[in-house]
Amino acid sequence: MSTILDIAKLAGVAKSTVSRYLNGGSVGEATKKKIEQAIKETGYSPNPFAQSLKAKKTNIIGTIVPRLDSYASSQTLIGIDEQLKKMNYQMLISNTSQNLEREIESIYSFANQKMAGIILLATEITDQHIEAFESVKVPVLLIGQEHEDFHSLIHDDFHAGYAMGRYVLEKGYRKIAYLGVTERDISVGVKRKQGFKKAIQEVADCDVRFYETLFNIPAAQASAKEIIDEFQPAIFVCATDNIALGVLKASYSEGITIPQNLAVTGFGGYDVTGIIHPGITTAKFFYKEAGESAARHIVELVNERNVEKLTVSKFEIIERESVDNLFKRPL
Repeated sequence: MSTILDIAKLAGVAKSTVSRYLNGGSVGEATKKKIEQAIKETGYSPNPFAQSLKAKKTNIIGTIVPRLDSYASSQTLIGIDEQLKKMNYQMLISNTSQNLEREIESIYSFANQKMAGIILLATEITDQHIEAFESVKVPVLLIGQEHEDFHSLIHDDFHAGYAMGRYVLEKGYRKIAYLGVTERDISVGVKRKQGFKKAIQEVADCDVRFYETLFNIPAAQASAKEIIDEFQPAIFVCATDNIALGVLKASYSEGITIPQNLAVTGFGGYDVTGIIHPGITTAKFFYKEAGESAARHIVELVNERNVEKLTVSKFEIIERESVDNLFKRPL
């Protein structure tokens, strides 16, 4: 693999001259031809990432993600990456492993590395986040959480929660366990639950209990087992598909048949929910498309063009076998 030094030796010029040429600096016509001929002979291909970091204005978008082992995160990142490439931008990822301190550090680190813009797949926005955003003077776009002072792209969690509530009620379910997550996560922990509550409040004779668990399957499985023993619900409405998978696992371990003895729904629309049997009824969010929109928006912001402060991504209720169709009750 040829280097700048190889080009310099072949062209008979200084390494700094080659570097200046590659970065668009002023080089004499004769020298320029020598360098171009040397590049042609060696097949040298400049590293666009390195070039961008040396430039006064980079074409790199720093993307901060709380976890990589998540369907939502991976699909969003694919959408961002594919769209940025079409626009001649690159993505640099920082995985924080759900550590808020590392998240804040990544914001400052990306700014110091002269990122053109920063995309944050956010689980919560704290005062530290706001201080960092205001300090770095770099265009910032939030995905997944909304803040009035910053550009945000969110999923329609409230209306998805409401639509799922209506769906469950129309199927005739009235003894319901809602298994959610911490309310520090406004989108998943608050808005989905608020939408669901609104649907529940529109009908009578409901016995609904609200619980919290963690995002991972083992924690959801343990929570579900306790809830089944204590409450014996007819259906679990789960704040994420991973939680729904945990409920499914707990049900099987208890010898409970889905959906005849217990129904389950989720949110997300992960691929696995359509592969397993029974398939999980879920509110599908379009993560890849959201990533593509986020990439377009951050490039617009980098180029100082107007972008709507808030963009809301669509959703769709996907009906599968985890909910019984025997209890249809019009509302």
